[in-house]
Amino acid sequence: MQLKLSNSIAVFDIEATGVQIGKDRIVEIAILKVFPDGSKGTFQTRVNPEIPIPIEISEIHGIYDFDVINEPTLEQIGGKIVEFIGDSDLVGYNCLKFDIPFLIEELGRVGIEFSSEGRKIIDVQNIFHKKEQRTLAAAYEFYCNKELVNAHSAMADVDATYEVLESQLVKYNDLEPTAEFLDEYSIIGAKTLDFARRIGLEKDGTPVFNFGKHKGKGVVYIFKKDPNYYKWIMNGEFAKDTKQKFTKIWKELNQQ
Repeated sequence: MQLKLSNSIAVFDIEATGVQIGKDRIVEIAILKVFPDGSKGTFQTRVNPEIPIPIEISEIHGIYDFDVINEPTLEQIGGKIVEFIGDSDLVGYNCLKFDIPFLIEELGRVGIEFSSEGRKIIDVQNIFHKKEQRTLAAAYEFYCNKELVNAHSAMADVDATYEVLESQLVKYNDLEPTAEFLDEYSIIGAKTLDFARRIGLEKDGTPVFNFGKHKGKGVVYIFKKDPNYYKWIMNGEFAKDTKQKFTKIWKELNQQ
């Protein structure tokens, strides 16, 4: 069963200096863009992170300092990444927790705005975990009957992720081949407004704090009662995506 797309999707994977959002840097990004008519395009680049890559991380993805010393920085290449993705919906393996918030944070660091707002998001890992609960290599072997060669090479992971998604649609009759359905199915646990899960959502869609002294309380209610709490969040060490979501709520509140 093939995907039925009304909008293009960008399947992407990031390799980085580590996994700490806000601290670590991108060293490689690969994107497979799939259009509604089935045609595809690819974008791949290594990135000079401008900081050392820890040797234990290099041993995982195979990218060392000398591999990226002459590559463009994210500030130089970031615009091309955003341009290639365009208004596509987003697909990845563990993208809800890592790749998407990491990309938003990194682009924001160099002054380039990128948002997930209005995009469908399909996390192949979450679909896999709901069905089988294993790694990407195991998923590739399980669904595609192939060995994943060059694991942690960004483009190899991208290609495997897309093949796994296509195979999942064949294997499970209850999966609908639309971005709208898979966006909803990719969510595990309670819905949140942001990737860092700082802003929870009530059943009626009301945003509530998912942390701190106001946990469980409505964001709008607290912002009305204590406007300085918004300023505290903006000055705090929260992910850029989380701040973007809080800012949208704040602006909507002050337009009323």
